[in-house]
Amino acid sequence: MLENEKTIRSVQSLDWKPYAWGTLAIAVLTLLLHSLEVYLDTVNIALIYLFPVLFAAVFGGLGPSIYAASLGVMAFDFFFVPPFLSFSVADLRYLISFAVYLAVAVSTASLAARLKQQLHVSKQREATTATLYALSRQMSAITDLHALLENVSHQVSGTIHAQVIFYLPDEADELKVTTAPSSQAGWGSGESEMGIAKWVYRHGEIAGRGSNTLRESPGLYVPLRAEGRVYGVLAVNLEVQPEPGGGEAQDTLRLLEAIGGLAASAIARVKLGEEARLAHLTAESERIRTALLDSVSHELRTPLATIIGSATGLIEGEPLFSSEDRLELASTIRDGALRMNRLVTNLLGMVKLESGMLTLHKKWCDVEDMIGVVLSQVKDFQQHRELRVRLPEPVPFLPGDEVLLEQVLVNVVSNAIKYSPDYSDIVIEVKQDTQHVTMTVADSGLGVTASERERIFDKFYRAESTRHVPGTGLGLAICKGIVEAHGGTITAEPNQERGTIITITLPAGEQPQVPYPWIPEGEREPHDNP
Repeated sequence: MLENEKTIRSVQSLDWKPYAWGTLAIAVLTLLLHSLEVYLDTVNIALIYLFPVLFAAVFGGLGPSIYAASLGVMAFDFFFVPPFLSFSVADLRYLISFAVYLAVAVSTASLAARLKQQLHVSKQREATTATLYALSRQMSAITDLHALLENVSHQVSGTIHAQVIFYLPDEADELKVTTAPSSQAGWGSGESEMGIAKWVYRHGEIAGRGSNTLRESPGLYVPLRAEGRVYGVLAVNLEVQPEPGGGEAQDTLRLLEAIGGLAASAIARVKLGEEARLAHLTAESERIRTALLDSVSHELRTPLATIIGSATGLIEGEPLFSSEDRLELASTIRDGALRMNRLVTNLLGMVKLESGMLTLHKKWCDVEDMIGVVLSQVKDFQQHRELRVRLPEPVPFLPGDEVLLEQVLVNVVSNAIKYSPDYSDIVIEVKQDTQHVTMTVADSGLGVTASERERIFDKFYRAESTRHVPGTGLGLAICKGIVEAHGGTITAEPNQERGTIITITLPAGEQPQVPYPWIPEGEREPHDNP
């Protein structure tokens, strides 16, 4: 029963078109030769009958060419060899001619068919090589696993016109169906398909249609093997492909093996890259944690020691200290608390920036009011530095989060105070054009080198020349995050004579009309949301 079904399927799959064209060609040629018979001898007619044989070999293959040769011999015998219109021959020597003609026709057809097959194989190999080359080039630049699967699926389905799915192991090494985004769901998730895929994954061998294992399955399962490790299984639905064992099926098998090897190498590279990235993130997190603990512990130790010492003096030395001494100790406690408050504020700001939780509450901010708040916050530790403010007329407004922008200015001005010598000037200048408001803070401190202009805005980075000054290296990093969240930029460059200039550029927006113009400029309230 099975043999009969195979025979019926083989007959149904036979292409009858080359045989029909061969019959038509012999018939037309016979009519043409019959009309030209008076101008041709028998040898010429026999040679002309070779043309349909050659055409059949080139366009149809060996079978149609042998059919055309046999049909040509019969037509030649029936119409052009006496007695005419009969398959019998008056001269037995014609039988030898028929045999020679058939031998020549079959040999010529065989050579032509072989050349055609070699050309077909050469083109297939060229196409396979081009496919593998294109696939390898594309996969070499892919770093995402889903994009990699999408690329392989597109190449395979476009080459052999079959559905493609992948089976990849999860964290528990259990094989799961992992289709590319463009693949159609359905085939491949059944129990039989999963069973074959698991067998291929465990044994690392090909199974399914066209292979030596489970060849009756409609799918072909190729292990994704690289460097002795199986990373998954590539499955292709070959239900409509040529019968197993045929030349095309073997070509498909070899192509899928090559693609499986390339895909496995690419998956291995992507996984190694992901592992390296995670290792780098872990190392970076550990470095940041260590730096944060060292910085915070160092920064907290000094103000805590100051607060504890001053508080102890107030408690234990009350009879010994005058009111001026007690006031100085209380001021010392306040300065230490303010320093700790700035540290905690910066830490919370960095946490918000790193976690993406920073939310801007924008409204129109009066730059003059903001600078006034900043000056009041830094006056307690500016000591003998002179803060000079230069404002344009009229004073511009800024659309932004007033509290965060004040924190930026406090951090920048605090840095200028820390790194500037006593009795030096710190200049805060505001400029405005049609699109931007620019605020600069210029000091006469230690300055910044060309190689440090960008790095000073990195977390925990501190220039070599500033290591002796207490600090965490977080202030400017927080400033950069807040300014960029407002759509602005912050840069550092050396001052002309000495020191550093920090430039903050923010979008100006369309300046609002100031309400209540009779109110003095220093007492204006910011507008509501722009």
